Amino acid sequence: MGGDAVIAVLVVDDDPLVRTGLRAILDAEHDIEVVGEAQDGSEVLDRVRARRPDVVLMDVRMPTMDGIAATRQLVTTVPDAPKVVVITTFENDSYVYDALRVGAAGFLLKRARPTEIVQAVRTVATSDSVLFPSAIRSLVAARGGVANDVMAQAKLTERETEVLRAMASGLSNAEIATAMFLGVETVKTHVGNVLMKLGARDRTQAVIAAYESGFIAPGR
Repeated sequence: MGGDAVIAVLVVDDDPLVRTGLRAILDAEHDIEVVGEAQDGSEVLDRVRARRPDVVLMDVRMPTMDGIAATRQLVTTVPDAPKVVVITTFENDSYVYDALRVGAAGFLLKRARPTEIVQAVRTVATSDSVLFPSAIRSLVAARGGVANDVMAQAKLTERETEVLRAMASGLSNAEIATAMFLGVETVKTHVGNVLMKLGARDRTQAVIAAYESGFIAPGR
């Protein structure tokens, strides 16, 4: 993040009332600024290039280009792309799971409390923990899992395996360091190794891979 550690946010939703509400909530925070809005996924790429946000709040269902396609386009086209948080009405929305698989860092319900919305933006901006890991477990369970042998191919060390399990529980680097009696920088190194070996863009992608492969049971 740049600009005196202020988190720049782009709000994408086809409902102007939702956009207005999110802007009001986020702009009230001293460390967050809404730098732009879009009403459809087809507008996201241009807005991101013009406004350079750190985080994009992306409606998952939009008429011309939905949040899945817009997220995929963003993470595959823009170098060092901003983190995407998809927003939806229903917790077990299959669209959300697909958005997470193509690169979204997490998701929010539209009925979330203002404090939850603010915390979600801060969480994904720092990339220090997985957003709502219990909800991710529920989404994977609802989809029945996906056959995936990425874990076998990754050949994680014992310590990296422990770190991945902690990541799947939603622990931050500092919390993992405390639990494992390690330094935070050491944990960051282990996390980086896990992401590299799994070919994961971020922690959320790594956790989804762990669930899909059966390495971690969704019901746990």
